[in-house]
Amino acid sequence: QVQLQESGPGLVKPSQTLSLTCTVSGGSITGNYYAWSWIRQPPGKGLEWMGVITYDGSTYYSPSLKSRTSISRDTSKNQFSLQLTSVTPEDTAIYYCARAQGVYYGMDYWGKGTLVTVSS
Repeated sequence: QVQLQESGPGLVKPSQTLSLTCTVSGGSITGNYYAWSWIRQPPGKGLEWMGVITYDGSTYYSPSLKSRTSISRDTSKNQFSLQLTSVTPEDTAIYYCARAQGVYYGMDYWGKGTLVTVSS
């Protein structure tokens, strides 16, 4: 059973960088063409896909967030991470990490999500 767990600060100040880590258990982030995504949901709004890192380390980002987003990984810890720079209160959201069978597949495993609030 694959499990994903988000971790990171719950409060970030405006203009700072939001950093989150997703720890994966029950499966390797380098295996089987898997694609590992970050998705967020602002209060009262729908899900927004932010970006993905694939099994071989390739990254793809949402065009609307590309200039502020970076996804990386630590294969020794079976983790992948999100950095979002220059945050504003509009970046307040529940942030999820998730797995797909490939870049063009839907998500089959999700973390529980973590609320990040951007406020001074």
